[in-house]
Amino acid sequence: MAKVTVVFGVILIVLGGISYALTGHQYPTSLIPAAFGILLIVFGALAASPDQRRRKLMMHIAVTLGLIGFIFTAASLVSVVQLAQGKIFPFPAAVEEKAAMALLMLIFVILCVRSFITARRARAQRGPGIQ
Repeated sequence: MAKVTVVFGVILIVLGGISYALTGHQYPTSLIPAAFGILLIVFGALAASPDQRRRKLMMHIAVTLGLIGFIFTAASLVSVVQLAQGKIFPFPAAVEEKAAMALLMLIFVILCVRSFITARRARAQRGPGIQ
């Protein structure tokens, strides 16, 4: 999952960079996905460790960051549907960018949770006391 985390981080950086460029470099808030992406890359790189405890901690921090990112952008998923139906928003590019970030973060969180469940089941099958 560490590599997947880094990939999602890169995608978020690209999303933020493209949005910032397309808005004419006027709105620094369009770089918020890039900030989340940088953090995901950092935690993903730190999770690529042979130390199981460190890997688990870094991935739990990364998925928490993903969940926070999703929670703060989730409302934009409704707004982007309204935008597609013709509703006027003052900054439609921001709505689209937040919706893209929400979708990316949701996918990331789901992948992480699935990975955590799989790892827990594998540990349970190996027996107690065996890491």
